[in-house]
Amino acid sequence: MKKKKKHDGKNGNFRKLGPIIKRAKILAREYRKLTGKPLGITGEIGEYEAARLLRLSLCVARQHGYDATRRKKGRTERIQIKSRVVPPGPVSGQRLGLIEPSKPWDTVVVVLLGEDYAAVAVYEASRSDIEKELNRLGPKAKKRGFPVKNFQAIARQVFPK
Repeated sequence: MKKKKKHDGKNGNFRKLGPIIKRAKILAREYRKLTGKPLGITGEIGEYEAARLLRLSLCVARQHGYDATRRKKGRTERIQIKSRVVPPGPVSGQRLGLIEPSKPWDTVVVVLLGEDYAAVAVYEASRSDIEKELNRLGPKAKKRGFPVKNFQAIARQVFPK
């Protein structure tokens, strides 16, 4: 099996991302303020925040099924990362991007970002819990995306603790 390249602290790239992400957050806020639309970098910011907060190793772009890995109990765990910017208050009606059971992944991490693109909460759920919930929700969730509210109900909050 071909070894996957990582973009983490081991090669120095991860530390270089911090200042870039900080500038990107400023631009994303300004863009949203001017246009009322997101800039389209929520996923990248969420991946960075998940890696920073949970000490994950980010994978190269366009990796099928997962965005990061971590060593846990002697094995490599594959982590899919989803992100949403959420307004203050309860999360209602928001959906995550598709979580596809046919792809290789072990766990899903959801990063909720405030309107300033700072991580306000991070949730994690296992593959088995997600698959059970997808089956319970039916085909609509598989086509339209997993509701954030449902994900929060089955996940454990890992940030803030």
